[in-house]
This record gives sequence, C-alpha cells and structure tokens, in this order.
Amino acid sequence: MTTLIEPATGKPLADVEQHDAGDADRAVRAAHGAFTGAWRRINTRERGQLLRKLAEKIRENADELARLETRNVGKPIRDSRDEVGLAANVFEYYAGATNKVGGQTIPGAAPGVLLSFREPVGVCGIIVPWNFPIAITSWKSAPALAMGNCVVLKPAEQTPLTALRLAELALEAGIPEGVFTVLTGAGSVVGEALLRHPLVRKIAFTGSTEVGMNVMRTAADDIKRVSLELGGKSANLIFEDCDFERAVASAASSALGNAGQDCCARSRIFVQQSIYERFTSALKDAFEKLHVGDPLADETEMGPLVTEAHRKRVLSYIERGRAEGATLVTGGACPDDPGCYLQPTIFTDAKPDMAIVREEIFGPVVTVMPFRDEDDAVAMANDSVYGLSGSIWTRDIGRALRVARAVETGNLSINSGSSVHLEAPFGGVKRSGLGRELGLQALDHYTEWKTVYIDVTS
Repeated sequence: MTTLIEPATGKPLADVEQHDAGDADRAVRAAHGAFTGAWRRINTRERGQLLRKLAEKIRENADELARLETRNVGKPIRDSRDEVGLAANVFEYYAGATNKVGGQTIPGAAPGVLLSFREPVGVCGIIVPWNFPIAITSWKSAPALAMGNCVVLKPAEQTPLTALRLAELALEAGIPEGVFTVLTGAGSVVGEALLRHPLVRKIAFTGSTEVGMNVMRTAADDIKRVSLELGGKSANLIFEDCDFERAVASAASSALGNAGQDCCARSRIFVQQSIYERFTSALKDAFEKLHVGDPLADETEMGPLVTEAHRKRVLSYIERGRAEGATLVTGGACPDDPGCYLQPTIFTDAKPDMAIVREEIFGPVVTVMPFRDEDDAVAMANDSVYGLSGSIWTRDIGRALRVARAVETGNLSINSGSSVHLEAPFGGVKRSGLGRELGLQALDHYTEWKTVYIDVTS
C-alpha cells in the first residue's frame, strides 16, 4: 500500500494498493479472455449503449468524481467539474461511433470479390499522467472500447482515485469484467509489465518525452502499436493589433490553468515590440490578482502543485532562471499556507538558450519576450523541440492563417487559449508525440485493417 497526500493540505488522503508484475499479468490475461469472448462479438449497437450508460453514470456521480479529482490533484473544483463533464461527453461521443465505422468493397478484383474492414487490436495498455486523470483516461479508453478492444489502465501513481471509481462505474453500467481494468502502482513496475506483455498489442501513453521515448523503444521489441502524447512548450503570439484585454486574460488563464501543469500551457509568451511593455505590465497585474487558494472553494482560480517533490522541481527552474540572468517580474515564492502552493511567476529578459525558455517546467512559470514582425514571431515559436499547441492573437485573419500554417505544432488556436475539442484530432509534432487522440481519427489507432478475397468462380 502507498499513502496519497492531499496537495492542498499536506495531509494523508487515501491508501492505495501497489500492484506488481504478477497482478499486471493476471489483468492482461483476464482482458484477453474478455476480448476473445463475448466483448469482441457483441453487437456494435449494444456496445454503444453500454458506453452511453457509462457516460450517464459519470454524470450521475459528477460531484463525487470532481471532489476526488480536486483533492487528489489539487486543481480548482470548477476545473474538475469541467474535466468530469468532458469525460462523460467523450464516452457519449464514442458511443455513437461504434456502428459507424465501415469497410470497403474494392473493385477490380474480378472474377472474385475483395473486401477490407477494420477489426479491434485486442488488449490495449493505457498509461495516463497525473495532471488530467479522468479526462485523459476517457480520451484513450472510450475509442478503444468503442472499437471492441479491452483496456488495462495504469493511472499515475500519485492520482489514481478517479480511475478506480471509473472502473466501478463501468461495472455498474454493465460493461463485463475484464473489459476495463485499473492497475495502480509504479510506472517502472506496472507500466513496464504492460509494455513487455506479449498479449498487449497497443500502448497509449501520455507523459514526459523522456519516458515516451523509452515506451517507444520497449514497444518496438514486440512490434506493438504505440500512440504518444508527450511534452510541450507552447507559444502564445501576441500581435500589436490584438484585442488587448482578451489577450491578456487568455495569456494568464492559458498559462496558469491547473497551476501550469498542462502540456499545452502557453508558457512562452511572445509579444510584438510596440505593445511589449504595456502587455507585460498588464500580465503582471493579472498574475498578481489571480485567486490562489483552497481548490475546493468555488472562487479559487489556481490551486497547489501536485506534490512537494514537484514543487521543488519547479522552484529549481525559477532559481536557474534568475542565475542565468532573466528578470523575475513577479512570483517565484511559496506562500506560508500549508500545501504545495507556488506564486504565479513571470520572467522577462530571457534568452532563447535559457532552460526556462527551452525546457518544460510544468508549473505556473512563463517567459515574456518581444518580437519584431511576423517572420520573427514564427521563428521564435518554432525554436523548440516541442510542437503540441499554441495561440495567435491578431485581428488580421490573413496574418492569423499565414502564421498558423507556419508554426510547427499539432494544435493551434486563433484569438483563443483553448487546445482540446473532442470532435477534432489532438496531438503533437516533433518531440510532443506521435498519433492523434479525439475525433473520429482516434479510432484508427485502435483498429487493424483486414483484407479478404473471395473467389466466386466455383
């Protein structure tokens, strides 16, 4: 057993079992048994009805799930409510896709008939991070289940509570045992066991780029399918003709949501020189006015970081930024309150080769840097090994579309700080990942094409 610590209070929250490689083996074999049994052969419409029932169960238990998420992760309760609502919507969306994935009848095969159709992959090992536990669980599990696969899920060892409750709700919804299983424990033990198990045919991973590279290497030993959603260092490009007030508000919210513990966080803010000083001053005011406090309070806009160890990691980046010569404009300190809180932090006078500009900090820390013109903005945005998300703020739609095409990223918002839309594919380029989640495109990762030729001459 391991004891979870509540980030907001520093007090024990729950004791959770630590599974081992033997538990992983039994879970995978049970999932394989369910896959080769009734689940694979179930009517697609009935499968959709079961996923719809699970969406209903999530909504019926939304308050409980949101409180679990807030107490386990530390994010504000209003954000947890949104995340739980998104999870329900994702299961409902893919419930509607179960009987809408067709195949092909291919001409030119005379005198025979040539058919191609999609089949489920089998057992899917799904490994999710600690920052958006129930949302990312739904992104990966819902399309996998919709296509007739079985799922063995490993949540982050720090934040397993909503995943465990979701497994209970899945059974209550009528999803058979073995179809959706949750294993808790260390990634180096349980995650590694899933990666190496011969009956696991697909790995869907969200986490750091370094771990994702290891996942890909290990999966290659057994030619497993892999999809990876990894790190980010997203750019926010603020042009002089922007809607100034909206751009400032969005720059704060898109950088500080979930205390910056978001791979899509717009932590590199680039502002056109003519408005740079004014924008930086306004952003400083927005950061300092942000309500940081008890995540269970409705008025709270930013809660604590997930663990004390993670707070120390973020603080080390702040110290490194100061040591390398960047100017600390605001924040950078820990309040006296108990818990893993950290003040929202802004750096200016940062150079492109500094760690605070190049590396994913995963905390409430941003750099604000000036650019001259459109070409300069694109070059600065693309000067990164990551390419997950970003924003452009301008009233010039022609410029917005030119820059959107030029910026190397998988997702981009114009005059918005949003990143995720369940109806559209989401994922990154460069070191931000491989493959896409959400939208109908996600279904491709959980199916295999099979081609059948029928000789009709006899």
